[in-house]
Amino acid sequence: MNWPSWWEWELELSPHLEKRMVQRDFTEIDLRTMLHQATGYHPDVEPGRWAIETRHRGSAWEVIVEPDHTARQMVVVTAYPLT
Repeated sequence: MNWPSWWEWELELSPHLEKRMVQRDFTEIDLRTMLHQATGYHPDVEPGRWAIETRHRGSAWEVIVEPDHTARQMVVVTAYPLT
């Protein structure tokens, strides 16, 4: 898969994501593993954001990211299992 240039940027974890990590029982290490094992991506419903397709604990998940071109960071907005 050809990933966009922002795929290699440093991660920034949003406050919203940090709340969801507790609620959905995953860690930053889990998140980084999910991103490392990602199989694809597509535009999110919110303009400027992307849905990263991955798996976690045997289930399909999406990680929503928003590239910050000024700071050259990939902001992780949220992550959730697909049901």
